Amino acid sequence: MIAAIVMVVFPFSMIFAALSDIFTMTISNRVSLALIGSFLLVAPFIGIGWLEFGMHLAAFALVLAVTFALFAAGSMGGGDAKLLASTGLWMGFGPALVDYLLISTVAGGAFTLFLVLFRTSTLAVYAGEVPMLRRMIDEKDVPYGVALGIGGLWAFPETSAMRWALAHFAG
Repeated sequence: MIAAIVMVVFPFSMIFAALSDIFTMTISNRVSLALIGSFLLVAPFIGIGWLEFGMHLAAFALVLAVTFALFAAGSMGGGDAKLLASTGLWMGFGPALVDYLLISTVAGGAFTLFLVLFRTSTLAVYAGEVPMLRRMIDEKDVPYGVALGIGGLWAFPETSAMRWALAHFAG
């Protein structure tokens, strides 16, 4: 049961956040709360000791502090900040968090470049007939939840939770 929660909740939340950001330019607080709650629920059962659990909480706190500052400065959306922090809780300090941040940054840059080129292309005239694409053309912001979803799914196999779930199913 715990392995199923690990293997379903995190990936579903990342995909939901990405799609939600594309369609509505918002990431619901429920996504972040689901990530936080599910991690706190499964952490005692997946072999995470107190020290490692504390490091996961520290990663959450650090990412939240940095993203809150970026949000306060107007450089980041609130949903993106909360999603980054709650995903950081799952990643903990270590290679998974670094990969998550790097892949999200690269994916976000590529997606932003694509949107800039798309918005200024002649294709945008024809695509403007489709309501979702029209909103993407008219919107000035970038739905960064897409990049966060890609980064999260990319780094998730490196997390202690996913390694535990895979070992649980293998053995």
